Amino acid sequence: MSLISIFVHTLNTTLPVFALVFAGILMRRAGWIDDRFVSAASTIVFKASMPALIFVSIVSADLAEAFRPRLLIYFGLASIVSFFAAWAWAIWRVPHAQRGVYTQGAFRGNCGIMGLALAQNLYGDFGLSAGSILVGEVILVYNVFSVIVLTWYQPDQTADWRSICRGIIRNPLILATIVAGAVAASGLTMPTWVMTSGDYFAQLTLPLALICIGGALSVRALYDARGVAFSASALKLIALPTLATAGAWMIGFEPRELGLMFVYFACPTAAASFIMVEAMGGDARLAANIVAVTTLLASVTISTGVFVLKAGGLI
Repeated sequence: MSLISIFVHTLNTTLPVFALVFAGILMRRAGWIDDRFVSAASTIVFKASMPALIFVSIVSADLAEAFRPRLLIYFGLASIVSFFAAWAWAIWRVPHAQRGVYTQGAFRGNCGIMGLALAQNLYGDFGLSAGSILVGEVILVYNVFSVIVLTWYQPDQTADWRSICRGIIRNPLILATIVAGAVAASGLTMPTWVMTSGDYFAQLTLPLALICIGGALSVRALYDARGVAFSASALKLIALPTLATAGAWMIGFEPRELGLMFVYFACPTAAASFIMVEAMGGDARLAANIVAVTTLLASVTISTGVFVLKAGGLI
């Protein structure tokens, strides 16, 4: 395959995802959507359509193909290592009061929306089913370690660990993953009308979620961001994905697994990181800037990364 063909294929994979994000930005500027729409639509995605997407994709998948313990173990360990690497860098280079927000912004990716959309575009049903299983794992890692580091740098805030654990256990995405896995493993056949209805509902998820991301962004954040926000963005979009993917390649993961690993680690910072920082009384402006900068620049960094990996015959 020529470099031009690889480049076109790369754009066909990444541009549909980021086109919807930029469509959300344009809709917001045109006044078609506002904060109320973004809030309501985000709730629908998080509590209903995304769990439906995860459930349908896992139940419909060949678990022997999609469930890969080695991939789950590496992804979980690499995510934890990324957290501690970001924290170590923050201790060395970032002012004390901003270290918690910086660390979370540098390691917490938007895998549930961006990652899943890119995985589906790259590998179709396999990307969607295997990626959905990874989402359940990463939700646990992101929430637990984000709370730890944000609480560490806010001594006046007392973390209600019972509520935190309850929230994780009741997370709709985790519940959907567990229930779908149980149904798939049991061999139970779901009625056709249930799967068809669930599929219709699930199809709302990625377009609606991506438009909401764009609607919640402010291009002005690029001008407002300072060195700390750009530093966290460079770590999130370039350094950590490169190291995690290189490690997976050296271990010997197959091309599809390597591709999933890259797009998940290269995802922009999750919008949920801003919500958590704001709720815990942290530097919400820094958190918002990191989300905005990584989301706006990820179209370039992810497209470049996928192109390089494809050109090298690695994915």
